[in-house]
Amino acid sequence: MKYLKLLLLVLVFANCSKDSNSTPINTTDGSGGSLAIFALKGNYLYSVDNEKLNVFSLINTAEPTKVNQINVGFNIETLFSNDNYLFIGSRNGMYIYSIENPENPIRLAVAEHFTSCDPVVANATNSFVTLHSNNRCGNNTNVLEIYNTIDISNPVLVHRRNLSNPKGLGLYNNYLIVCDDKIKIFDIQNPVEPILIKAIDKACFDVIINGNDLFAIGEYGLYRYVLDSNNITNVVQKSEIIF
Repeated sequence: MKYLKLLLLVLVFANCSKDSNSTPINTTDGSGGSLAIFALKGNYLYSVDNEKLNVFSLINTAEPTKVNQINVGFNIETLFSNDNYLFIGSRNGMYIYSIENPENPIRLAVAEHFTSCDPVVANATNSFVTLHSNNRCGNNTNVLEIYNTIDISNPVLVHRRNLSNPKGLGLYNNYLIVCDDKIKIFDIQNPVEPILIKAIDKACFDVIINGNDLFAIGEYGLYRYVLDSNNITNVVQKSEIIF
């Protein structure tokens, strides 16, 4: 519930900005962070709970209808959409579903890992997973994993590196932005060997990227940065809301 309130705050924060560099939040598909439990794709809303993937039709906006419910596994935590695929993070692995038929998602693959909390984001060629642990997750694993998902039905682990306590993450062009002890920016032009090129001294648990806007969500504040597509090391903080 706290995450949902913060996400709504991001939407208000973005749309109320008067900065000319700001891009309005895309409302065609959802712009949630990597810790989100819902995804909006066209006329359908997808959500996950502890065990299930739920599908809601929004074709009749006056009366949204639940059209499907699919058992995924146990300890489901996060949901991310890219193209016609859903990437579902659980404490035991990453699940990939096709939504080519939007009312009937089909499981394509599972990438299992040690028991750990598991946000995930993806692009056309790779998926990116952070595994982190606390008392709730029940393990001491803190790593970034990168999978080659060109063959979407056969994810292949191509990189794994230790981090401090990674949580949410997001993609910006050829860069991966990870919430760790700092907000870390990796060059992922070669996903097999990502390069750390920038660290922002701010502790946050998730990021939402919309256009050149980076919204970083922390326990005590919401921070808006503007990214420079020509020079990723040139990150400018524009505003913040402390709570």
